[in-house]
Amino acid sequence: MLLPFIFSFHPALRFDKTLRAFFPASIVVALVFVVWDMWFTRLGVWGFNPRYLCGIYLYNLPLEEILFFFCIPYASLFTYHCMKKFLSLSRFPYLGLTLVLMPALLIGGIFFAPKYYTTLTFMGLALMLLLLLFYRPTWLAHFYVSFAIILLPFFIVNGILTGTWINEPVVWYNNAENMGIRLFTIPLEDVFYGMLLLLLNT
Repeated sequence: MLLPFIFSFHPALRFDKTLRAFFPASIVVALVFVVWDMWFTRLGVWGFNPRYLCGIYLYNLPLEEILFFFCIPYASLFTYHCMKKFLSLSRFPYLGLTLVLMPALLIGGIFFAPKYYTTLTFMGLALMLLLLLFYRPTWLAHFYVSFAIILLPFFIVNGILTGTWINEPVVWYNNAENMGIRLFTIPLEDVFYGMLLLLLNT
């Protein structure tokens, strides 16, 4: 997050001018996801390896997990801001992509019920996309492209957190509560969970 923060004040970017809108949005979304996270941690849908943590908790969530809901949206929306600043995507088929993605998520959420992580993530993202269809926000084009770019560091960082290249995962997942499909060590649901988090922030 340090580099995006430093470059937020660059004269050609001036992401800092959006912070008055970013921080309220980030706090509201973080509250929703922190409650969700606490609930799933209590149910054993996922958990955290204390070996890698500083030991400071809010209820059952480590400080590092809470900071995730602020640092990742900041860095990701900085990327989105740069995309909007320098890239024209007027012909990007954002509406068609949404119309494909939304029913696929609905079907997946129903088919894999009652797996908590899969169902809640897929249905939540599908509902969000459905609501956006009524507004047809053209900014979805830049969102989809910036999200695709973000996936590269996502796979690296999340791969490490879920056990790639280290002896034990920092974050473990109960496969009984997800599809059991892994991208290396990353549950497939994490991609859509991240998309929902960032979409709500945007």
